[in-house]
Amino acid sequence: MAFALLTACGDAAVTLMHVHGLAYSPDGQRLSIPSHHGLAIYGARRWSKAPGPEHDYMGYAVTRRAIYSSGHPAQGSGLTNPFGVIKSTDGGGSWEQLGLQGEADFHLLASGFDNGALYVFTDRPNSRMSSPGLYFSLNDGVDWQRAAAQGLSEAPVALAVHPTDSKVVALATSTGLHLSRDAGEQFQALNLGEQALGIAFSLDGTSLWFGSYGNGAKLSRLELSTGQVSPLSVPELQKDAVAYLAQNPTQPQEWAMATFKRDVYVSKDGGKSWSVIAKAGQTLK
Repeated sequence: MAFALLTACGDAAVTLMHVHGLAYSPDGQRLSIPSHHGLAIYGARRWSKAPGPEHDYMGYAVTRRAIYSSGHPAQGSGLTNPFGVIKSTDGGGSWEQLGLQGEADFHLLASGFDNGALYVFTDRPNSRMSSPGLYFSLNDGVDWQRAAAQGLSEAPVALAVHPTDSKVVALATSTGLHLSRDAGEQFQALNLGEQALGIAFSLDGTSLWFGSYGNGAKLSRLELSTGQVSPLSVPELQKDAVAYLAQNPTQPQEWAMATFKRDVYVSKDGGKSWSVIAKAGQTLK
């Protein structure tokens, strides 16, 4: 059953104390940003806070049917810390616990927009994951399978899953972009020589957008069928880079990006130009 993020509430100024992800609602009407104090929402050219508990959301993925996350519960919520993996089908108003409560806080968590595959990277073992590494589940966390991740020599800093093909997964590391087409068994190294950062598959499944940093911040698009990499424009960033990327499901030319210094930008023309909607965590009207 499809869902929409809950209508945001309140007119008080919204400050992005931290940015732990970036995603559009399935109806394309709202952009959500998880942080230490709940979800910040941008829609209809205004910022507000989503209703519901102000959990500290870490790994965060919005799919057509649900939101998946990890992190820490809000004070007084009565939920076990850390979350393990949680799921919401009402836009974050309520959450179902999928396991590993009190055991795991996944900073890297991603899911395919339409395929239901859930991937996480863990740096320590837990009751369902016998050793550190990349794991995936095809049944909402009931069973987890470890991926061999051959060809990957470093811990990733970002993780993305193809929207329809559950076996296609991308990782970003300090040495470049890595792509697997066999559920993480083997990774091909791409764009070596520059640090890869924020990554996101286009929702039509044809390309992978990725931020990188060499002499400065860059944004590029990898065509999955040909391997061709094309540069995209990026706002002028001072000692900053692209941390998160998201595409609007109903307006494919609209993309959003968030940076490590908590700037947030929106492009209406497929990454040719960008408009700022938050600067250094201060939201703009």
